[in-house]
Amino acid sequence: MAVKENLRPGGRSARVQASVHKAVRELLAEMSRAEVTIPLIAGKAGVTPSTIYRRWGDLQALLADVAVERLRPDMQPVDAGSGRADLEAWAEQYAEEMSSGPGREMIRDVLAAQAGANACKCCEYTRQQIVVIAERAMARGGPFPDVDLVMDQVVAPIMYRILFGDVPDTARVRDLVTRVMNTPD
Repeated sequence: MAVKENLRPGGRSARVQASVHKAVRELLAEMSRAEVTIPLIAGKAGVTPSTIYRRWGDLQALLADVAVERLRPDMQPVDAGSGRADLEAWAEQYAEEMSSGPGREMIRDVLAAQAGANACKCCEYTRQQIVVIAERAMARGGPFPDVDLVMDQVVAPIMYRILFGDVPDTARVRDLVTRVMNTPD
């Protein structure tokens, strides 16, 4: 079941979502994921379980929705002076955050949900960060590869390593950036 978009920003729906998301985050900080249930979340959020089921459908969809919100960047990429330096700083931070324990849990929650909409949102958040770096580089008059190329040659290998291998170290991340920055147009 897809998560319904907030129809009345700032209205009751937004307050319910904020309360439920907060309850999930607090419960996950207090207990193991296996112990968290919709009735517990509803009680902590001050809503009925049926409200949660109606909006999210099941626990996994709710966990995915909370994870997507937590994965939304809360700031612009660091301005390190050049497209290459900006991308390198961003990619190192991205790899570190996504490979952390909480980062891996959020990735698993997003991917475990039945609908792919949450994964698409996460991809778009990442893409938007790369677009900011690309636009900044072009405004400086410097070269920058196509955003899709960066997604394919930097972001995808980082995420693959996090999901199926070890943590990509700084040297590996820098190598990915070097390769994509040296790719001919």
